[in-house]
Amino acid sequence: MKKILLIFLLPLQIFAQPFSKTEIFNWEKQAANITIIRDNYGIPHVYGKTDADAVFGLLYAQCEDDFKRVEMNYIEKLGRLSEINGDKDLYNDLLIRLVIDSADAIKDYTIAPLWLKKILNAYADGINYFLYKNPQIKPALLNRFQPWYPLLWTDGSIGAISTGGISVAEIKKYFSEKGDEDNADISYKEEIVTGSNGFAIAPKITENGNAILYINPHVTFYFRPEVQMVSEEGLNAYGAVTWGQPFVYQGFNEHCGWMHTSSQADISDAYIEKLSQKNKNWFYEYDGKQKHVVKKYINIKYKTANKFEAKSFKVMFTKHGPIIANRNGQYLSLRHNNRDTKGFMQSWLRTKANSFADFKKTMDMGANPSNNTVYADAEGNIAYWHGNFLPRRNPTYDWSKPIDGSISATEWLGYHPVNESVHLYNPQNGWLQNCNATPFTVAGKFSPNKKDFANYLAPEGESFRGINAVRVLDKEKEKAYTIDKVIAAGYDTYLTAFEKLIPALVTAVEKNVYTNDSMFLQLQDAINILKIWDFRCAENSVATTLAIEWGQKLLPEIFVTVDEDGKEIRDQDKRTERFIAMASPQKLIQPFKITIKELQNNFGNWQIPWGKINRFQRISNDIENKFDDEKPSYPVAFASSTWGMLPSYNSQIFPGTKKRYGVNGNSFVCAVEFGKKIKAKSLLAGGESGNPNAPHFFDQGLMYSKGQFKEVLFYKEDVMKQAEQTYHPGEKKN
Repeated sequence: MKKILLIFLLPLQIFAQPFSKTEIFNWEKQAANITIIRDNYGIPHVYGKTDADAVFGLLYAQCEDDFKRVEMNYIEKLGRLSEINGDKDLYNDLLIRLVIDSADAIKDYTIAPLWLKKILNAYADGINYFLYKNPQIKPALLNRFQPWYPLLWTDGSIGAISTGGISVAEIKKYFSEKGDEDNADISYKEEIVTGSNGFAIAPKITENGNAILYINPHVTFYFRPEVQMVSEEGLNAYGAVTWGQPFVYQGFNEHCGWMHTSSQADISDAYIEKLSQKNKNWFYEYDGKQKHVVKKYINIKYKTANKFEAKSFKVMFTKHGPIIANRNGQYLSLRHNNRDTKGFMQSWLRTKANSFADFKKTMDMGANPSNNTVYADAEGNIAYWHGNFLPRRNPTYDWSKPIDGSISATEWLGYHPVNESVHLYNPQNGWLQNCNATPFTVAGKFSPNKKDFANYLAPEGESFRGINAVRVLDKEKEKAYTIDKVIAAGYDTYLTAFEKLIPALVTAVEKNVYTNDSMFLQLQDAINILKIWDFRCAENSVATTLAIEWGQKLLPEIFVTVDEDGKEIRDQDKRTERFIAMASPQKLIQPFKITIKELQNNFGNWQIPWGKINRFQRISNDIENKFDDEKPSYPVAFASSTWGMLPSYNSQIFPGTKKRYGVNGNSFVCAVEFGKKIKAKSLLAGGESGNPNAPHFFDQGLMYSKGQFKEVLFYKEDVMKQAEQTYHPGEKKN
């Protein structure tokens, strides 16, 4: 037991060491080389002599805006949420510890090239200097940030953990004596849709003959701030960062821009392991031989009402990785790449790419496991890459399911280079799009051919957003795109899913509801509204309210629809068609009756315009959302991307509310035109600051609710004209 205590206490003692006089002297010296200019929306434009200076200033500015979110992102990636939230996060922490080893991050930091070590040191120094200068800020857990922390992330997607299809519930069931009682509640909540949209428009179809990139990540609101970082070493990147990131994650420089959408390319595999036990020792079978499993202990500290306790988990490892589940009596291990320093290096180097050839060199590193990339540049190129870290596999096996781990034939066979991945450069039609869907519609009829690639390289089906994006961009008459026209395309309000669902409902009601039905008149009136609806959402649209409130009640069955052979249908439109074909009339009608009754009970009548109940509100910076029907909010016309909405706005009802409030969707949105000079417009969910008393906490709230963009201030002379504050890190803002 003493050894276990040392495992917990020693790191905490190291992290809590006070800052030394030498550290403080060096921080203040470096801060003098850095200038932070806050513009009229509070966006930090950070200027430094070196790249490391820009990183130092960027992290200092991020902490000013929202230290809580910076810290929580690293607490999560350290697998220490239980020390804050108690045992409810015990198995989330266990998953992190299973797939991300801090010891590996520390080792990689110690052997990192000098340029990388400077970046990592500056990251930690910027945050620690902020804590030194702001003693009123009380960290929840991390009193000293370490330079190896950013190496816990592979590519910047903090939530991008790949588990080969093994769920946290399965992990809990395997490691817990309690089984899975806490996950027994299967009541439905509307899906939290994450993902992104990216468009690239070639010069041949733009008004000014310049390429245009549209950046539209869909994430939890306030998950990413808007920043610029500039140095005299060639860095000049603008865009969005995840809180605590030392590089621009989705954005652009003077030469090129990059937009990431979440990829489902297969980057991890669950292996079925044949285990046996002899004399208290465990073995696994491999090519007919018995090999020793490696045993490790993962110790997790968690908060209770009055103290901290610890739980120790014994984990067995095969050559593939940790054994983390037992499904149908079969032990499953996980092979993965959830932490890779090369991914961090790739993410940094692309921010300094100065040409198409240079950007392709960063892609050739093959270290980005969770993202697709949409690209445009000042040379006039547009490009798309589906995934990047792509293990090569024997195509005779079905890699969508757990694979036999007892034979060498199922081992990864190296990695696919970029030229073997699904990618496309400069298609004839002049545009590219990806909306977290198949790459085989990325350029309409000029897309890559699915037959040319192994299934595991791009298993995604088509999404309703993808269908809508192709429809919007594939306009033969549109040959003169501008930034504003691209934004308008990205804000198309058509809800593709209801093309199929509403006619099915109309038919079911008209053929199966009769005048003796007590709700006949209400149903008929509601159906008449839906019959003339153009499937576009709007603030004043009653049809939007009826459709979405009804449609979300169908989602559990639509999402689990399979074909006659029990095989999953991946295309959203085909899933929906299958659901409609199999659903009885009452399966469609009954949820519609419930929808009408719920609207009547909550609002006095069912004829409620969408904008009246679909709202945007920010009254607190708590990571757990808080909303209040009695406090001011803005109406929003947009809807969840589930329905094919391009400008995704995912809203929900919360305890104590009758109205719906947005929590996820469009976050940082930007359209950038390349050329002799950068032209760009952007929009951020709510505001830059996390301080409810700050002027930039919700100053973009109304703009966001309307889809009204602001001009990006990329050049320093323009920043100076709109400067509100100019200071060095550590100084009081003027």
